[in-house]
Amino acid sequence: MKNYLFLVAGSAIALSACVSAQAGEDKMSEKAAAELAKYEKTGETQTCLSTSRIRSIDPIDDRNFLVHMNNRDVYLNKVSGKCHGASRVGNRLQYTITANQLCRNEIITVVDNSLNTTVGSCGLNSFEELRELPEEPAEE
Repeated sequence: MKNYLFLVAGSAIALSACVSAQAGEDKMSEKAAAELAKYEKTGETQTCLSTSRIRSIDPIDDRNFLVHMNNRDVYLNKVSGKCHGASRVGNRLQYTITANQLCRNEIITVVDNSLNTTVGSCGLNSFEELRELPEEPAEE
């Protein structure tokens, strides 16, 4: 019986460590949190966006991308996993599409411009529409 209790206790400790590690990985960077504080979530999501309407895709960290549209709409994409190097200056994002849409489950590749080598990749999730909050007046 003692062996069984030790095994259960050991499993609980291991599970706790895994949950803590996962929680640390999901933590948003301060830079991303500050950028996202400028927006409110609308609850509306899209599985695909027309590439002809996309103005820019701006990684605010390796897990959160802001997609700016030509009509001033903004979407958040919380990518699957971590897209290593996505927000690093000097890197670019690449993707291949089969239609004129960028969709959930498409793979984004991060390329180091100076070396022209792949440094990371990740999968897109659904695009969540954001609404820009009005700027607060500056204090005098």
